[in-house]
Amino acid sequence: MALTMPAIMKTTAARLSALYLLLFAICAVLLVFYMTSLSARMLTAQTQETINEEVADLARSYQRGGLPFLVRTMERRSRAPGANLYMIADPNGEVLAGNVQSIEPGVIAREGWTEIPFSYERYGESGGEQARGATDSGKPSAQGQTPAQIRRNKGHDAIALVVRLPNQMILLVGRDLGEPERFRSVVRRALTLTLGMMGLGALLIWFLVGRTALKRIDNVSEASSRIMGGDLSGRLPVTGAGDEFDRLSENLNAMLARIATLNEGLKQVSDNIAHDLKTPLTRLRNRAEAVLSGKHSAADYKAALEGTIAESDQLIKTFNAILMISRLEAGYSSENTTQVDLAATVRDVVELYEPVAEEAGVGLEADVAEPYLIEGNRELVGQALSNIVDNAIKYSTDATSKPAVKVSLERVAGKIKLTVADNGQGIPDDADRARVTERFVRLEKSRSQPGSGLGLSLAKAIMKFHKGTLDLQPADPGLCVVMSFPEREAS
Repeated sequence: MALTMPAIMKTTAARLSALYLLLFAICAVLLVFYMTSLSARMLTAQTQETINEEVADLARSYQRGGLPFLVRTMERRSRAPGANLYMIADPNGEVLAGNVQSIEPGVIAREGWTEIPFSYERYGESGGEQARGATDSGKPSAQGQTPAQIRRNKGHDAIALVVRLPNQMILLVGRDLGEPERFRSVVRRALTLTLGMMGLGALLIWFLVGRTALKRIDNVSEASSRIMGGDLSGRLPVTGAGDEFDRLSENLNAMLARIATLNEGLKQVSDNIAHDLKTPLTRLRNRAEAVLSGKHSAADYKAALEGTIAESDQLIKTFNAILMISRLEAGYSSENTTQVDLAATVRDVVELYEPVAEEAGVGLEADVAEPYLIEGNRELVGQALSNIVDNAIKYSTDATSKPAVKVSLERVAGKIKLTVADNGQGIPDDADRARVTERFVRLEKSRSQPGSGLGLSLAKAIMKFHKGTLDLQPADPGLCVVMSFPEREAS
């Protein structure tokens, strides 16, 4: 995708960057103007303080030696480097002494500080000698030029304090504002240069960051398009930077992996349903066809119907188990949970399966010493335990010694562990122990034992609903199935 400015500005990151850049520029300009204005005011205040001190010294000189001594003092100070502005004029405004050649009209008409800076021209500048000669002759005055003429003659801006002496002479002491203005000019030039460089750098960074972000978004879009096209093995790119894009890609990849697992499980379940339910349905059809193919007695018809009912009941149990697993995986209502005594549940299940175990020649015993309370659903816990005990009885009949199944209950490391152990052949392969809890998985190739392969799947879903775990461990000999519940205090 070609990178253009409109394309960048369509991204949220670019818009936020532009907004932050604009806000920063405004704040920087306001701050610098405030600082320069504050610095100029500080310099002006220092200038006024200096002028006040000068006026006080000149006033003392006037009191000590009168006007002649005041003039000599002013002449001496005006020749010093970086001298202030000094001027003595008569009541008519004609310059009598000082280093000021001309000033704006009206400056010395009022006593006190000048309200605004005024323009002036010193002796020795352009036209200074001619003006000095003319002033000495008594013709031009301190106010003989217009402000435009003064500025054309290299005039400057200044502030001054105007004092009227007791003999009605006018004393002006001022200070040139060139230094504050130069300072302000330097700061403004530095500000302009700095902001220009910052703006250029920000635009470059913005361009590069926007390009990188846009490229990563394009990569995510391309990968998403491939996945939507049916390639569920595709994954979003992860650069390893650990930023928001990587975290988003990792979460989406985990979601895609989960979806792929669920799709694979759905395909497997569909295949298993088609395979495992085909046999009982075929038996139902064959039994009905055999009964209808010839003449049979009432007892034969009754036996055929009873067999059909038994097969139908097994099919109903299978579908009920599938439905229950789906409900548990989708989130069974937590309102159906109460306080459950696991010891009482174990005793009830063992008592229920004692006749079945006795008929199969399997010893069944329970090792429960005290009540163990959890928060859960008693029917679901009983269903899971019944499935595990039923499997243990069925698959312990091939034990080399006397078949036995033991159900025990204990508290270990903050968990309540319900264990069902048998001494049959067990499941020696770790991979098979992990796979046997999947739906319709039966390790018995001959399918001689009754069942649908959903018992352990349902038990696993029930344990997940109770925030517990279902673990299959070798018992040497036999198999040990451990149901671990989180312990809850009794209310």
